[in-house]
Amino acid sequence: AGRTERGADGRMNLLKFLVINPADNVGVALRTIEKGETVEANGKFVTACEEIATGHKMAICPISAGECVTKYGYTIGSAKSDISAGSWVHTHNLKTNLNDKLAYRYEPALTPPTPLPPATFEGFLREDGRVGVRNELWILPTVGCVNSIARLIERKAQALVSGSIDGIYAFPHPYGCSQLGGDHLNTQKALAGLVRHPNAGGVLVLGLGCENNNLDAFKKVLGETNPNRVKFLVCQESDDEIADALSLLEQLASYAGSFKRQTCSAQELVIGLKCGGSDGLSGITANPLVGVFSDMLTAQGGSSILTEVPEMFGAETILMNRCRDEKTFQKTVALIDGFKDYFIRYHQTIYENPSPGNKAGGISTLEDKSLGCTQKGGSGTVVDVLSYGDPICEHGLNLLEAPGNDLVASTALAVSGAQIVLFTTGRGTPFGCPVPTVKIASNSALSRKKAGWIDFNAGQSIEGVPMDQLSKTFFDYVLRVASGERTVGEQHGMRDLAIFKDGVTL
Repeated sequence: AGRTERGADGRMNLLKFLVINPADNVGVALRTIEKGETVEANGKFVTACEEIATGHKMAICPISAGECVTKYGYTIGSAKSDISAGSWVHTHNLKTNLNDKLAYRYEPALTPPTPLPPATFEGFLREDGRVGVRNELWILPTVGCVNSIARLIERKAQALVSGSIDGIYAFPHPYGCSQLGGDHLNTQKALAGLVRHPNAGGVLVLGLGCENNNLDAFKKVLGETNPNRVKFLVCQESDDEIADALSLLEQLASYAGSFKRQTCSAQELVIGLKCGGSDGLSGITANPLVGVFSDMLTAQGGSSILTEVPEMFGAETILMNRCRDEKTFQKTVALIDGFKDYFIRYHQTIYENPSPGNKAGGISTLEDKSLGCTQKGGSGTVVDVLSYGDPICEHGLNLLEAPGNDLVASTALAVSGAQIVLFTTGRGTPFGCPVPTVKIASNSALSRKKAGWIDFNAGQSIEGVPMDQLSKTFFDYVLRVASGERTVGEQHGMRDLAIFKDGVTL
C-alpha cells in the first residue's frame, strides 16, 4: 500500500493507515486514528471501533480466536479471542506463536544484487590496508581497576588533538579480572578488536599489573602489533603512570598525525546495523531505510553486519534462506540455537520480548518485533556468520553473535570492525558506542523532540518523500559521516563500551 494519496484538489495528502502486505489482516496507524474514523484498507473501508494510537495495529477484517494475525506478510502470533474489524490488535488480544527450539531446513531464496559502481568517501588508509573513518587516539584499560586513571589521562591529553587527529578517548569497562572461561576470553577478544580498529590511529593499552587480563596474557590474544601505533603501560610498574602515559600518547600522536584523509572506495566501508527503543513505525520507516542502505552498500562491494540475535527469533528462517550456501546456513542455525540454549541454561523464557517501550510504541510480540528488526539487513545474501569478538572477513551482509542489549550489541559491531553503526529508534536513546553512532528516528515527532539525539529522520518516508529518494539522501549523509562529519552523539561526547558477560564473577 502507498503512503500518500491525492485529494480532490490534486494535492498530496498523508495516509493515516497502512496495510504493509496484501496478505495482512491488520494494518498500522501512521497517525492516531480516532474512534469512529473510517480508513481505507486494501480497497475497502474500515471504521475504527476504538482509538488506534500511532504505530499500533488495527484489524481490517474479523479475526477468530486462535487464528493467525498477519503483518509484513508473515504471522506475528495468534488471536487470544475473537477480534472484530476495526479493533485494536495488541498484547491484550494477541499472543506469540513461538515456542522452544525448532528444526530448520535450507530453502534458498537468494536475490543477488545488481553490482553498482562504488561511491567514494574521504578516509584514513591504514598500513594493513583497512580504512578508518576517524583518526583518533584510544586509551583502552585491560581491567576496570584503572578506569579512573584512563579518564584522567584522557583529560590531560586533550592538547594533543590537532591536525588530522580527531580526538582522544578512554573506554572504561568493569571487566578484565575476576572472570572465568568464556567471559574472560570475551573481554580479551573485545579489547583486542578495538586495539586493531582502523578508526584508531594510535592506541594506549593501560594495565594495572595484577589482573587476570595482564598485558602478557592479553598480548597472546591480541597478537602482533605495530609498536608505533600501539603502546603498553603497566601502572603498578610506573613511578608516575600519568606522566608516562602522556609521554607515550605524544609518540602515538606523532604517528597518528602522519595520516591524512584521502579518497577511498565505499567497498572499504563496514557498517553495523542496530535498532533499539523500536516502535510500530520502525519496521515501516527506519529499518527498511537502513535495509535499502545495506543493499546499496553491498552492491558496491561494501559490508554490513546485522546482530541482536534474540531479535531474529521469529524471522530467522528469512535470514537462513538468504544464506549463500549450506555451510553458511548451518552457521546461522548454530547462531540461533546457541542463543536459545543461552536462555534455557538460565531458565529464562526464550521469547520474553518485546520491552515495555516496544509495547507502548505498538509492537506486540517477538515475531512482530523481529520481522521489523531484520529488515535492516535489506534483501542481501548472508555471506558469513561471526562469533562474538570475531573480525569481519567477507564483503557483504554478515550476521554477528551478540544480544539485543543496545550498548553490548553496538560495541560488538565495533569490535568486529564496523567503522560506523546505524542505529534506528522509535522511542529515542542518547548513547553512543566506540565508533560514530548514527541515530535514525522512525517518526518525525521523535526527530523534532530529540534533535540532540537524532541524526536522520526516516519518518519522512510516510510523509510524502519516496523511499528511493530518501535512501539516496541517507546514503550520501552516511558518506559524509565517513568523511568526517560528526554525528550529534559525537558532538556531545556520547561514547560507551559494554562487553558481553555470561557467567560467574569471582
